[in-house]
Amino acid sequence: MHYQIPPHGGELVNRVLRGSEREFWAEKGMSLPSITVDARTLCDIEMIACGAMSPLEGFMCRDEYNHVIDHMRLSSGLPWPLPVVLGVSRDQADDFDVDSPIALKDASGALIAILHLEEIFVVNKEKEAAKVFKTGDTAHPGVSYILEKRGDVLVGGDIDVINMPAHTDFAEYRLTPLETRHAFEKRGWARIVGFQTRNPLHRAHEYVQKCALEFCDGLLVHPLFDGQKEEGISVAARMESYKALIENHFPEEHVILAIFPCAKRYAGPREAVFHAIVRKNYGCTHFIVGRDHAGVGRYYAGREAQEIFKEFGPHELDIVPMFFDQVVHCRKCGTMVTPKTCPHDVDEHVAYSGSALREMLLRGERPPVEFTRPEVADILMESVRTQAG
Repeated sequence: MHYQIPPHGGELVNRVLRGSEREFWAEKGMSLPSITVDARTLCDIEMIACGAMSPLEGFMCRDEYNHVIDHMRLSSGLPWPLPVVLGVSRDQADDFDVDSPIALKDASGALIAILHLEEIFVVNKEKEAAKVFKTGDTAHPGVSYILEKRGDVLVGGDIDVINMPAHTDFAEYRLTPLETRHAFEKRGWARIVGFQTRNPLHRAHEYVQKCALEFCDGLLVHPLFDGQKEEGISVAARMESYKALIENHFPEEHVILAIFPCAKRYAGPREAVFHAIVRKNYGCTHFIVGRDHAGVGRYYAGREAQEIFKEFGPHELDIVPMFFDQVVHCRKCGTMVTPKTCPHDVDEHVAYSGSALREMLLRGERPPVEFTRPEVADILMESVRTQAG
């Protein structure tokens, strides 16, 4: 048996009920007070239940929340950079009793989970926004969610999941942390690097993946799909583009493609640490971190998502972050480079990004081969044409 990195906190959490206990709560849950949760909270429930957010076993109470906001740690001292909370309205909160169970339902009314309510509390949302997102600007999507969409009162406690959130697409790619760990073990991988994306892959992504793979046994390509519609390129097209790139330009025995069912926070540096911790739970030993990981707009300074890792001791996170500078195509080198590997003037460099790729496609322009592999470009162009009607 090959070494596997321990989950964060030492044990992989499982909050999915089985057998008679599930039957009991499925019946009892129909008569309990209930909360209808949004798509983001459904993602959190799924991530908690399958162990992706280990050691969390539910939504944070006040003490855990305060430690995370102020220190990027749980009350135990274990690193944890983002609050994972459930908000309700003040009127809803008045109907709940501490130490009583609450049913959590999706928008269709289906019973998803039971919240074992431990605490009802109010927090300073403006402080949270400033700490987590470094801004109070409601143009920032994370700030907007907290200040304008999330309930004013938080309810904390462990959860038990009766029915995991339903997915009708890409079932074979929806691997839990336990399943990815088994897959890594089956392949004999000891060093696994995780790669986070929410965009189609371009040549700069391919470059950093292959550089990292030189030091590892396997690569987990882990695109984030949170069920929220994004402009221009369908989820199906993105998945097909990932498969095409892997099939044509990677040794398939060294790559696994799986969906990451996590809600986007746009928390930049803090979210980079969060993504690393969660990938450790999936079994990764290394994690690729770009200069503006999980960023949005101009809210975070260059390399801030990498610099934040210095705030943790070398063995506190266990997973090894792999930092990459901006990758560009150099006309003189004729390949992808970074400032560390290319001596030529910036006038010879062509910089691309996921946003630039999306904008180019929406204008009907075919990305050049220096930007995107032809197989990938074909899939993305067809997706845009189809959606345009």
